[in-house]
Amino acid sequence: MTALERADERELRAFLHGLPAVDQTGAEERAARLATRSIKTSAKAAAIDLAISMVDLTTLEGADTAGKVRALCAKAIRPDPADSSAPGVAAVCVYPDLVDVAVQALLGSGVGVASVATAFPSGRAPLEAKLADTRAAVQAGATEIDMVIDRGAFLSGDFLKVSDEITAVKEACGDAHLKVILETGELATLDNVRRASWLAMRAGAGFIKTSTGKVSPAATLPVTLVMLEAVRDYRAATGRQVGVKPAGGIRTTKDAIKYLVLVNETAGPDWLTPQWFRLGASSVLNDLLMQRRKLSTGVYSGPDYFTLD
Repeated sequence: MTALERADERELRAFLHGLPAVDQTGAEERAARLATRSIKTSAKAAAIDLAISMVDLTTLEGADTAGKVRALCAKAIRPDPADSSAPGVAAVCVYPDLVDVAVQALLGSGVGVASVATAFPSGRAPLEAKLADTRAAVQAGATEIDMVIDRGAFLSGDFLKVSDEITAVKEACGDAHLKVILETGELATLDNVRRASWLAMRAGAGFIKTSTGKVSPAATLPVTLVMLEAVRDYRAATGRQVGVKPAGGIRTTKDAIKYLVLVNETAGPDWLTPQWFRLGASSVLNDLLMQRRKLSTGVYSGPDYFTLD
């Protein structure tokens, strides 16, 4: 390591450890308090449509096929086949080798194409492999890249390695937006969540995301609260706005609305758009559609009415 690299490492470490400590009890209590907020019927209808428009509809299984991706894309464009007023989702997220299928299926729809990269979900691979993974997805047409940080490096204190990898992947993304997955379920403390959030933002992340969905716990309200505080404070300090994406464990309309309230009350209404807030929760979409149908018709449609993901 050169003298310049050592200086960079010392500066980054000093900055991250100089961030204010998180009051874990306070964060948990505030998140729980905000989760009790009630929403009136008219506001609930708007909240449901907003939540639908924020969903990243995702399939990340070893058994994924081109046919499954095409079906998912059709649902992304028109979530409720019987109601054209239902909004489309924000993006469809797939593995890099299926990006071209999603691109063709979503052509002209306005729905984004996201792809996981950088040795998802572990993040354990040489940087050259991570960059090749990213470039392949972008070349195939991905408009968003969801990368995972090396949690082993972060937890061992090698913050500069994590930062440098994010910067390198950001460069490899070109015009594609970079979403950085922290895998908060493996970070152990809310202090680490705050440090990882700031590290990712300083390195160039356009979004910070809680989880891969492959580790438990995934998204939680207290973790998302800390991340929302981080993006709010980062914009105040730098003028640059960064998005937030909780992913995993969000299954019901009630869950989704809790997150929308959390966004509004913590970061503010500027983040209440798909450009700045996403829900990585494919399973929640059917419940949102069922609740939407009940509000508009008074009739509750069963889960079999909508396609299964």
